[in-house]
Amino acid sequence: MNFDQIKLHLNAYKSHDQIIDAAQYLIHSFNLEHENFAGFGFRDELSSTSLLLTAEGELGMPQKVMIPKNLFDFDLDLVLNMIAHEMLHVRQKAPGQIIEDKNEREFQAYYEMLFHKIFPQIPEVIDYYKKAFGNKALEYYKRMGEDSLLQKRYSTQKTDIENLINSLP
Repeated sequence: MNFDQIKLHLNAYKSHDQIIDAAQYLIHSFNLEHENFAGFGFRDELSSTSLLLTAEGELGMPQKVMIPKNLFDFDLDLVLNMIAHEMLHVRQKAPGQIIEDKNEREFQAYYEMLFHKIFPQIPEVIDYYKKAFGNKALEYYKRMGEDSLLQKRYSTQKTDIENLINSLP
């Protein structure tokens, strides 16, 4: 995948204020599409330094991914990881694949942002974000409940995350 060419396309979309088209272009270019995806919509921007995307819709129903208009003001690697995170939620909420527990969904999505097992085409982020994503994953792991079945199911992935965080400068 030619990142320079992708950035040129994104800049063209951005210059024409076609943010949703740019996001569509990314999910197509990085093969993130899914039949449970209902499209993109806009959400309020948090700030020029904070980024929040959400997958919205009832479990078992199509999901709309809400993005801020300033999405493409951020580092492309970060944007791709954030979009992949939400597109994993789209899959997790699809009929026949539903993961009921929010803590489990979030843990899986943050784990994916670190190890790219489902979306290997998504680039890695800088260590700062790896630490942040790892800590968020561990936070959701804790919320699963001490010694719960969910924690036991994800204990190996938890160790992977702890080892990654400890290996970072």
